[in-house]
Amino acid sequence: MSRARRDARIPAPLLVPAALGAAFLVLPLVGLLVRAPWSSVGEQLAAPGVGQALRLSLVSATLATLLSLVLGVPLAWVLARSSIRGRSVLRALVTVPLVLPPVVGGVALFLVLGRQGIVGSWLDDAFGVTIPFTTTAVVIAETFVAMPFLVVSVEGALRAADARFEDVAATLGADRWTTFRRVTLPLVAPGVAAGAVLCWARALGEFGATITFAGNFPGTTQTMPLAVYLALQREPEAAIVLSLVLLAVSLATLLLLRDRWLGRSVP
Repeated sequence: MSRARRDARIPAPLLVPAALGAAFLVLPLVGLLVRAPWSSVGEQLAAPGVGQALRLSLVSATLATLLSLVLGVPLAWVLARSSIRGRSVLRALVTVPLVLPPVVGGVALFLVLGRQGIVGSWLDDAFGVTIPFTTTAVVIAETFVAMPFLVVSVEGALRAADARFEDVAATLGADRWTTFRRVTLPLVAPGVAAGAVLCWARALGEFGATITFAGNFPGTTQTMPLAVYLALQREPEAAIVLSLVLLAVSLATLLLLRDRWLGRSVP
């Protein structure tokens, strides 16, 4: 017992920087809670601009997540199960938005989908469709930034899933599409759900690509992060309240993923 207790002690050279690191991450959140105008939270949330930003953020993040599911799950299957040439290059390109500054992503989207962009000019000439500075642009920007989180999560789940079930389905005469729908997708459903939650949370907090590609127009493209930035310059209390909402969403995301991440421990 005494030996186990000695082994459980944290060495001082590790304890001090660990404590400083934890304080560095936790204290700003504590400061947000301490300085929050709790007496006027309801009034701040009831303000028209706050409600619009909250509603737009929830709707756009949900649409971005649905779009990411439609496009990202098949893409993750291609990366995990197929043997196409250039798969490593494709994986690297798919994960670039994870490390790319979001503002750069917004510029890239503008150069492709803007009125003078590679695809945007054709859309404007052929259909009269202009994407930048619209709610559609918000959804596209959030999808561009958030979908890699879903792809990485689902690809990891596919690689960890037992492929023998798929082999059995194939021997019973099921084609690849039927096997994917009836066998593979149920097997990786927890990974898909976790990826969708991460994708939704990332889309909800997106700022750089959104303000670059969609602008900051109240009721149309002004999401909650943009509203926080604007309110910080005019009404700091409103910025704190909006930040609390985003903090609550982040904590809820961790709670949803607690069995996947927080519940993991080494005996």
